[in-house]
Amino acid sequence: MTISIGRPKPIYVEQSMRCSMEQLWLHTQQPELHERWDLRFSSIRYLPRKEGEAQRFHYTTRIGFGLSISGSGATRDHEEPDGCKVSALQFASPQPISLIRSGAGFWRYEPSDDDGIRFLTRYTYTNRFGFVGSLLDHIVFRPLMGWATAWSFDRLRLWLEKGWSPELTLRMALLNAISLLLLSGLWLYEGLVPKLFLPSRTELELLANLGFSPEGSIFALTGLGLLEAAIGVSLLLIRSTMLIRLQGLMLLLLVAGAFISSPEQLAEPFNALTLTVPMLGLTAVCLLARPFAPQAGRCLRKPASRRTS
Repeated sequence: MTISIGRPKPIYVEQSMRCSMEQLWLHTQQPELHERWDLRFSSIRYLPRKEGEAQRFHYTTRIGFGLSISGSGATRDHEEPDGCKVSALQFASPQPISLIRSGAGFWRYEPSDDDGIRFLTRYTYTNRFGFVGSLLDHIVFRPLMGWATAWSFDRLRLWLEKGWSPELTLRMALLNAISLLLLSGLWLYEGLVPKLFLPSRTELELLANLGFSPEGSIFALTGLGLLEAAIGVSLLLIRSTMLIRLQGLMLLLLVAGAFISSPEQLAEPFNALTLTVPMLGLTAVCLLARPFAPQAGRCLRKPASRRTS
């Protein structure tokens, strides 16, 4: 019996850019600028060409642990009567460790009514390693490539519209991601370990001081643990600024409850205050860095319906 996962869907990404056609063309067609914003490439090098020939190029992508994937391709562009520009390309990698065998796609630059550019790409590729490679591509690699393309498009938009360099926005994205990851981990730990897996006597005493019965304290501690664990998971799955603000507010409520219930425990070396203040600091870092960080979710991942006059 032959197992099939179906024909892979092409990757599509679209972003509106408020800049001139000349700016966008330069930043996407000049290798030294292109490799600065595109997360998929570490270096791009154009090869010499004769008049009328397609522009051939070599590319390299570092994948960590001293390894890199290299390949080559060719691109050819043309301008349409309505002012749209199209850059079509083919690419391939001969390296045995590369999941991508060969592929093709295009970039399309469409002037829009608001003096901006509708910039979009559509591409696909064939993969190595048979069924295992197809399964890996379907589950992990193709979604990751789509995300990296969209994230890079938004990174380019911030560069062209705001003047924020790709190096700056990468650092802001890392600050945002690291602070969010730490916040999520702390919420999960506080929800699971001292409340659900190993109920803390100190936490039960705090609830008892607020008027809960012994049975009610256990029930309330379990519910609070589930809520905190849910916040930790939600911070990773739901990229919402409002959620980050709400969990910051909940941190303030929790430390206020601890202070009202047992103010003397705040004199202990490790207490609610020493945990909550760093978490509030991480919340502030996340909120401050977030507007400067590229976000793949700002791009369209399916073709938008065309306007009709």
